[in-house]
Amino acid sequence: MFDKNYYCLVAGLREYTLDADTKGFDAKEIVGEILEELSSGDAALVSLLYGYYDCENLIALRAGRAAYNPLGNLSREELESELKRPTLLPESVACVIRAYNEPESEWAEGLDMTQSFEKALLTAYYAECAASKSRFLREWAEFDRTLRNVAAAAVARTLDRTIDSVTVGGGDVVEQLHRSSAADFGLRGELAYIDAVIAAVNDEQNIVEKEHKIDLVRWEYAGELASFDYFNINAVLSYLVKINIVARWSILDVKRGREMLERLMAELDGKELVK
Repeated sequence: MFDKNYYCLVAGLREYTLDADTKGFDAKEIVGEILEELSSGDAALVSLLYGYYDCENLIALRAGRAAYNPLGNLSREELESELKRPTLLPESVACVIRAYNEPESEWAEGLDMTQSFEKALLTAYYAECAASKSRFLREWAEFDRTLRNVAAAAVARTLDRTIDSVTVGGGDVVEQLHRSSAADFGLRGELAYIDAVIAAVNDEQNIVEKEHKIDLVRWEYAGELASFDYFNINAVLSYLVKINIVARWSILDVKRGREMLERLMAELDGKELVK
């Protein structure tokens, strides 16, 4: 089966701008406009990408925190309902909620209930992505999970905390993070970005600068994953990952957010488009 191409949609992405007199731009509106142009199958992939924010919001809500990221698929009211009786979430994520609501139920069978709700929910989310038909989503989710695990492990090491308490999921990289005492966790030959992430964590005392450096790693990887995709869903997903980064920095640092959006627009302009 061939991927559907979105020539007009991708060509029109460069029209989005960040107004000079505002603190940000409406990333949610951009996502909504893109969804209107996608097939139902590709729209579902976009929803799965943004399911990460639903998980973050659910974790915050269950912990009694007011934090809410509007980029998630679900409203606050829907999230409250999902925490009681999930019907809208991916099945593996919904199963975690049911299990933690009823620890003695069948939903808890086969699930490590000694881990935190946060770890269980994010593990389920990444597993859902790993089973996706989308190459971009599978590879992006694996990268994102690994990047977050490496950064969390590096921070845990500096604070003398146990690394297994901060990593999500399993696999060879996670095992290496748990057992290695090397500065790079013995991963330099496996992860091209390991030095950049560890340097950002260890050398940068300013948390904003640290986060910026790590987001630049995300930015570059999102581009690499779709480097040979110009008009298909991979190109759209790559663009949306970068839009999410821009949205974050438009809130944290207006000037830097504007710079990142200008970079995104320049990248789009520089692509050779099929005529």
